[in-house]
Amino acid sequence: MKQTPTIRAELDRYLKQEGLSLIQFGHIAGMNRGIVSSIVTGNKSMSVNQLDRITEAMGLPEGHFYDLFIENYIIDVPPNMRRIEPFLYRCAELDKLDTIRRVLGAIMDNLLYSPKLFDIAEALFTQGQHAAALLLYEGVAEAEKYQHSERLAICQYCIFTIQIGNDQSRNLSAATLFEPFVERLDEIDQLDALKDLANVYRSLRKWDKVDEMARKMRGKAEIQYSMKHQQKNRKIREHEKETRGPLFGYIAYADLLLAGVSEAQGDYQQALQYTYAYADLDWVIETDEDTRHWIGLFQQWAEGNTYVYKLLSGDISVLNDYVVYIAATANEADKEMVTKLLNVMMAANRYNIDVDNILRRFKTEIDFFAQMNPSADMYTYQVVPEQKTRFKYELAKYYLNRGNYSYGFKYLLDVLSKSLSNNKESFFIRCIRLFERFKQFADVRSFEKYEILVSEGQRERLFYY
Repeated sequence: MKQTPTIRAELDRYLKQEGLSLIQFGHIAGMNRGIVSSIVTGNKSMSVNQLDRITEAMGLPEGHFYDLFIENYIIDVPPNMRRIEPFLYRCAELDKLDTIRRVLGAIMDNLLYSPKLFDIAEALFTQGQHAAALLLYEGVAEAEKYQHSERLAICQYCIFTIQIGNDQSRNLSAATLFEPFVERLDEIDQLDALKDLANVYRSLRKWDKVDEMARKMRGKAEIQYSMKHQQKNRKIREHEKETRGPLFGYIAYADLLLAGVSEAQGDYQQALQYTYAYADLDWVIETDEDTRHWIGLFQQWAEGNTYVYKLLSGDISVLNDYVVYIAATANEADKEMVTKLLNVMMAANRYNIDVDNILRRFKTEIDFFAQMNPSADMYTYQVVPEQKTRFKYELAKYYLNRGNYSYGFKYLLDVLSKSLSNNKESFFIRCIRLFERFKQFADVRSFEKYEILVSEGQRERLFYY
């Protein structure tokens, strides 16, 4: 049987090769002679910190012996979390994901390790080490898949959060897999989970799911808000977990989402009714500064969306008022700017309105959000990029319809490229249809780029002829 090599054998061989005594090597590694001796003789186990010092002293790259460390001190001996925990943190720091997978494969058959591994995953997630945290969450979730525990639900929530990105098909899969676990979360966490799911489904334009998530969130938030303000529950609830945002905001945001669903269905009168609902927040009991801030935001959004639903329903007379509103609320922190200008372009294309002056007026804002990177929250990470894509598509359609072909094809090909990289099948097909309508006006370079993108789309099976 083949004998597993050991770190101490490698170290002993190195000392003999270099002609170094234990004292000399200990001085190089910053370790005393006794520790080096006990490691070489096998009388003492080794910490990852000691291993890193030995590796550096031997002139080898960081993590060189990590696979042997797993063989010698995790697989060949009873696992010890006091040794494994710092090793996992160090692997995460060095982005050694395959090494973390090996550790999990060696120990995850024992459920006793799940609580500690879950704590490590939570710490790594907080530190922004999401790739490493994902492996641990997945390991714990797999080990506890038959436990029906809240910890399992939290793992699935974090897996969902980490996996959400630019690939729309992957986002749909992540949302679909996570959704059944929402009810197992703490009541407060359920509100944030439903909000995150609603925003992902909103970016995917899955309006039936947005409607479902919004109604569930609204119902649960109303119960929590009522309980919060019952006199007998106030002291009991003082130390309970808090939502990411103010509790009343989940009720108002549900109405905002439902207004969006009605808009997508072309029911602008119903959209207005939901908008009036989240504009009227006189029922909110809190009076603190944060509450007043959020109430002000909802009322500002309601004012703008009231213009939007009237405009999209054909009331062109409100366009100037809407533009004044956009200008008054414009600033670099306004992540809704792209949506506001998208509304203008949709109305312009629907009702053949000349908005050249408006586009010139907001050129700085358009250039800014075109370069803006999404932030960490699910709304700006999912909804805003999707709105940017829709805005560019409407912009392409506007310019093409008005004979400005250089700008039109520029924006259209940009959307086509983004749709390919983000796996947005519906947008990809819409872009193809629009290009085909105007292809006789495309220059050679635009046509060549178009054909390359279409070929890539066929390879990725985004569409078929």
